[in-house]
Amino acid sequence: MAGPALLVVAHGSRDPRHAATVHALVRAAGALRPGVRVETAFLDFDVPSVPAALAALAADGVRDVVALPLLLNRAFHAKADLPAALRQAPPVLRVRRADVLGPSPLLLRAVERRLYEAGLTPADRPATGVVLAGAGSSDPEANAVFAETARELRRTGWCAVRPAFASASLPRTEDAVRALRAEGVRRVAVAPYVIAPGRLPDRIAAGAAGADVLAGVLGPAPELARLLLHRYDEARTPRPLAAAV
Repeated sequence: MAGPALLVVAHGSRDPRHAATVHALVRAAGALRPGVRVETAFLDFDVPSVPAALAALAADGVRDVVALPLLLNRAFHAKADLPAALRQAPPVLRVRRADVLGPSPLLLRAVERRLYEAGLTPADRPATGVVLAGAGSSDPEANAVFAETARELRRTGWCAVRPAFASASLPRTEDAVRALRAEGVRRVAVAPYVIAPGRLPDRIAAGAAGADVLAGVLGPAPELARLLLHRYDEARTPRPLAAAV
């Protein structure tokens, strides 16, 4: 193998569409780096679990693993659930943890890809307001990063971008849609800032009933596949001491 194995760790869901989408994304990333062993694990609901996947890798003779959280921000799952799962790794494994996916310009490009696939064009940006709808978190750091992501998307030329949340935080998607309408925005689009289908993305879609355009989830977008490998490379490459301070 060319480098450590890559273990992509997703949240998991009771909705089978979630795992199917995660596997499609992981396959897309693996196709871009055919010399690297790429596996998938889940923190909850789906199998294999993280400890089971690590044990299987160790049993196959793998000794070096990069664990990559398939998470858009550093909230509870990244700060608590994943570290707890990785502590159960077999002692023969060297496990390095990659950073979460966001923030990244590649995520913004994936969002815009889904908006264009839903019928918009770059020429529509000056007259279109976007509700960037995330899952939501009780973690202030995660919400602050998400708000900055919305501001970065606004800087790409959309006439307005408002963050919204499916749970834990406010405003809800439907509230943000109404706010843009009240401001006189001619066209309103909802862009789910989530990776895979499930209960919370369905809630976002329900809240988008008053919008003109509803984009799809990020899913196996090429930008996400490249981002997975970018985070993998960051984790496997030692940083200079000055950069680590």
